[in-house]
Amino acid sequence: MKPWKTNRRRDLLDCGKFLRVEAHEVELPDGTVIPDWPWVISPDFINVVAITTKDRYLFFRQTKYAIEGTTIAPVGGYLEPGEDPLETAKRELQEETGYQSADWTPLGAYPADANRGCGTGHFFLARGCTHVGGEVADDLEEQELLRLSRGEVEAALDSGEIKVMSWVACVAMGLRA
Repeated sequence: MKPWKTNRRRDLLDCGKFLRVEAHEVELPDGTVIPDWPWVISPDFINVVAITTKDRYLFFRQTKYAIEGTTIAPVGGYLEPGEDPLETAKRELQEETGYQSADWTPLGAYPADANRGCGTGHFFLARGCTHVGGEVADDLEEQELLRLSRGEVEAALDSGEIKVMSWVACVAMGLRA
């Protein structure tokens, strides 16, 4: 199989560092040209399944603009330009929870949308997390740090309390690792 070829790109919308939309002229392997294929550019992001030295999983109960009610969420955040995904994961774990880990396992990197872009999610498992302090509360939404047992994480996953697709994937992968 041959990949699609991008012939041209043009900007449709620029909302700054968090969202851009382009129209791509793409050529299919059979020569068919699609003149206005939408492509969404948003920053790559990380999600972390973090487990403390006492076998508690660090999650948040929080609100998000696109979610009705509350959700259970793993540690997460956007990569800064040029930042390595693992460094982002370490930074976000420290900033959001005040915990650090020396035991990191990458769980893979996955495009948010195979046909439209939307950034790539980099997933990690952090074991043996210890609290060192220094949390930075800079998120826009309210959130409560939770320390859950594995059973509580599995129940949250099974009941749909984890309401974002990338979070579900990361948590399921972290539980399997």
